[in-house]
Amino acid sequence: MAEVEIPQYFVCPISFQIMEDPVTTVTGITYDREGIEEWLRKAKHCVCPVTKQSLPRSTQYLTPNHTLRRLIQAWCSAYTANGVDRIPTPKTPLSMIQVQKLLKGLEAPHSCGTSLEKLHALATQSQRNRTCMAEAGVARAMVKVINKNFKDGNTNTSSVQEALRIVHLLWNNHSSMKPLVGESLDFIYSLTWILKHYLDDNNIKMVNEAMPLLKLTIEVADSTLLGNLSLEFFKEMVRTLRKRTLSQQTIKSALHVLIQTSLLGRNRTRIVEAGAVTQLIELELEKPEKNMTELIFNLLAHLCSCADGREQFVRHAAGIAVVSKRVLRVSAATDDRAIHVFSVIAKFSASNTVVLEMLRVGAVSKLCMVMQADCASYLKEKARDILRLHSKVWNNSPCIQLYLFTRHQR
Repeated sequence: MAEVEIPQYFVCPISFQIMEDPVTTVTGITYDREGIEEWLRKAKHCVCPVTKQSLPRSTQYLTPNHTLRRLIQAWCSAYTANGVDRIPTPKTPLSMIQVQKLLKGLEAPHSCGTSLEKLHALATQSQRNRTCMAEAGVARAMVKVINKNFKDGNTNTSSVQEALRIVHLLWNNHSSMKPLVGESLDFIYSLTWILKHYLDDNNIKMVNEAMPLLKLTIEVADSTLLGNLSLEFFKEMVRTLRKRTLSQQTIKSALHVLIQTSLLGRNRTRIVEAGAVTQLIELELEKPEKNMTELIFNLLAHLCSCADGREQFVRHAAGIAVVSKRVLRVSAATDDRAIHVFSVIAKFSASNTVVLEMLRVGAVSKLCMVMQADCASYLKEKARDILRLHSKVWNNSPCIQLYLFTRHQR
């Protein structure tokens, strides 16, 4: 079969492949639509790849080059015998006018549901559609729909669910979403209301939709706002942890939310009051996967930094035992957080009962093993400091002598 030479002007300057949907930029250079749209979406400096001239980031300024497309299609058809694939006529891309028409349909009760369904279908089809929808203000409209349902007390499952899914699909970067959801508590409380209502109804599907979105929202929210979160908010987060039928992603999202918000001291007290420490121990007793254990221990370490958290921790019959059990068995990150928990307990909450409990369940032995294990020197030093704090009680224990010369295999 003879080799076919492809005309140079049929080739995209980005992908170096034959263009299937050629479009021309304002600089006069033609690219394949998929290649230039990805370039505009990801490039730090929005310039023409060939001329280096500035380009508008919006894809609305790309002009279809129909003449060139027809020439490429004709050429491909002529050389099919040589193994060249035919290029189909591309679908007309979603336009801003089409999107705005659907957004207009949200204003009327009879067309709102249909418009949401169409918007969701478009958002799932392609990144190109999502970019166009984001530029048209669809994310803002969906946030408005969700907030309005919350304020009206409307629990219409289908409309709220479609709006949640669309926001999630359009969530491409934190900077664009922060002005929509991160500068007031409205959206956070709307999502909390959704969680509460659908946890009450045991609607697992809706909770699985809302929780990951709440995690993203907390990540962009102003820290000053997070300090104003109510006790009810944290009760719903802890309640989510109790629901074992939820997806792993949902449980992890709830843990991320609690970790992020626990960075503020006033929130730690509220999280503890909501029963988080007890629930974290119960969750860890089920032996979750490694990355969930790391999240649990991260949060436990934050909560045990306050007196109420430590009190709840030592009050749980399995608290010290489960932390001891995970040391040197999960990861370096878990070891770090576990030793921190033991450190604050030994320093600030070491009643005679607690000190003896640490010895009884093997925590003291694990601290000795840390000193002998292949782990970070700072962890060994912290373990040594904990052992020194209560050496008078622990020194005569035969288990210390037993484990001082034992290396635990990770």
